[in-house]
Amino acid sequence: MKIEGKNSVRELLKSGKTIDKVLVANGMRDVESKSLVNIIKSSGVKVSYADKSILDKESETRRHQGFIAYVSDYKYCELGDILNGVKDKEDAFIVVLDGIEDPHNLGSIIRVCECGGVDGLIIGKHRSASVTDAVMRISEGSANHLKIARVTNINNALDEIKEDGIWAYALELGGGDIYKTDLKGRIAIVIGGEDTGVNKLTQKKCDAVMSIPMYGKVNSLNASVACGIGVFEALRQRKNV
Repeated sequence: MKIEGKNSVRELLKSGKTIDKVLVANGMRDVESKSLVNIIKSSGVKVSYADKSILDKESETRRHQGFIAYVSDYKYCELGDILNGVKDKEDAFIVVLDGIEDPHNLGSIIRVCECGGVDGLIIGKHRSASVTDAVMRISEGSANHLKIARVTNINNALDEIKEDGIWAYALELGGGDIYKTDLKGRIAIVIGGEDTGVNKLTQKKCDAVMSIPMYGKVNSLNASVACGIGVFEALRQRKNV
């Protein structure tokens, strides 16, 4: 896997994950680039230099900013790792994605969840985007700091989550007002796919369905935007902001 861009490489270094090497473009003499190279070297990671044209050929995003790190493929955690991590946590907070297929949405959702202090993100193995180089870049490296589990069946995962005393809320049209829903305590928010929303059976698995009030004519939001609203409304309630 290639991690591209200054911010993404910097966050990768913070994560402590094993990095095979970092390819740096020749002539990167600005203060930020010099500082990042020093951090890479002090971390003991191998640094190789090449002409920008070489990085352009290696880049899959075309936004490498002169830095490409090479690491093993992204390693997901297990659902049990997330649940064990919040076993005794009174304000456990998990996000579940039901059919998010757009890598841009997944990358943005990962960034939202990490920024919002979410304990873990659960995605499906089928009919779902996975953590790729592009997703890593879009998340600005947030995927390195967030537990992400990839499960075969979202509904079975919800059963396990609920067995651990976590209340599940589907964020979908036709539910109760999210701003009148109590999102404190041990919760999981389920976000549906871009075109299909939260599956009907999955909604039935949830303890409640909640909706974001909308007053326009389109009445639909991008999945990552909806996730952002849901996560930060829960955070607002928990922090009494």
